[in-house]
Amino acid sequence: MKVAKLLLVLAVFATLTTTTIRADEVADWNRNLFEAARLNNPPTSPLVITRNAALVQAAVFDAINGIERRYTPVHVEPAAEPGSSRRAAAVQAAYAVLVRLYASQSATLLAKRDASIAAITDDEDGNSGRSIERGIAWGQTVADAIWAWRLTDGITPAPAPFLGGANVGQWRPTPPGFLSGAGVQFSYMTPWVIESPSQFRPGGPPALTSQRYATDFNETKLKGDISGLNRTEDESLYSRFWNASTAGFFWNQIALTLAERQHLTLSAKSRLLTLLNLSVADAAIGCWEAKYTYSFWRPVTAIPLADTDGNPDTVAGPFTSYLITPNHPEYPSGHSCLSGAAAAVLSNSFGENTSFSVSSDAAEMAGVVRSFGSFSEALEEIKNARVFAGIHFRSACDDGTQLGDRVADYVQSNALQRVNGNGNDE
Repeated sequence: MKVAKLLLVLAVFATLTTTTIRADEVADWNRNLFEAARLNNPPTSPLVITRNAALVQAAVFDAINGIERRYTPVHVEPAAEPGSSRRAAAVQAAYAVLVRLYASQSATLLAKRDASIAAITDDEDGNSGRSIERGIAWGQTVADAIWAWRLTDGITPAPAPFLGGANVGQWRPTPPGFLSGAGVQFSYMTPWVIESPSQFRPGGPPALTSQRYATDFNETKLKGDISGLNRTEDESLYSRFWNASTAGFFWNQIALTLAERQHLTLSAKSRLLTLLNLSVADAAIGCWEAKYTYSFWRPVTAIPLADTDGNPDTVAGPFTSYLITPNHPEYPSGHSCLSGAAAAVLSNSFGENTSFSVSSDAAEMAGVVRSFGSFSEALEEIKNARVFAGIHFRSACDDGTQLGDRVADYVQSNALQRVNGNGNDE
């Protein structure tokens, strides 16, 4: 009897150990995505990674969903052969998109793909060699379809350089690089889920002669100058922290942490990451549409030229932003738009008052961890970070967060919906 009990304990332990160490293909390839973006030369910009992440997660979701048939697809209707491996399909779909986005890393990505496929053995999917082969074929089919679909979304050809203008309140190239406006094509790119780039356009920056503008102006002038005389050490730290990597990296990391804490299934994790990245991608499109509609000047331009704005409560003076000003119009804040969308998805999934911590993949932020008791708390720090960095006015951050929230609400209400009452993620 004692031997039997011992064998039972050992069997349970072996099962638990296997479950603990088994690969998580959805999480692994999400991490591979952001690692490839970071290692790219130059690293993928915070704007472009919104599209890249949506491409990868859309392919992964449609690959898994094409086998399970639980939800409306992003683009590819379910048509996998019966018995196809979900895990193999997810790996191949992610790989097939990433190798197109980051062709210079093809050898590394292929090695990761082969390792992921080799790690798929007998599991709850009942995978066999034939099942894995079918999954690979289906994943490739989905990736090919997603890729072909988005080739005509407006990302190419690149538009003519945008140089703004010299009118009062109008954006123009900023120091130190005086570069033309970045990402103009995102302002008219075909959205993923929302109906048009302008669907959630905010009302615009405050009038230059308004008290709100004066309040915003004076806050950024006081807190955002490179001198740092009016910032605390922590305010300077978190301004650099949120600027050192991309919003996409931060919020996908948070999503994976919470998904693992809640022990989400493969299906649930894939759907969460896809809703997150579709929302962020459409928030970027809506944000850039507003940026190039209003073409509002940056603090680094506005503060030295305050004598021209017609507002008696703004005073011109020298100003150098604490962090380098991005080369696109000020209103609304891109980071706030993207973070507002991501936080809305995660708040809906896990609850507003969920606690979490986040670190950075940037070498200069190694060992720095920011911790929060709610998503709203994190969003407030991000808004402060953009103002205290000297690159935004408060209204751009507030309105950007609201834009992202509205986009995410629309995406969650209209994409990846349960079909035929079949939404069980177990």
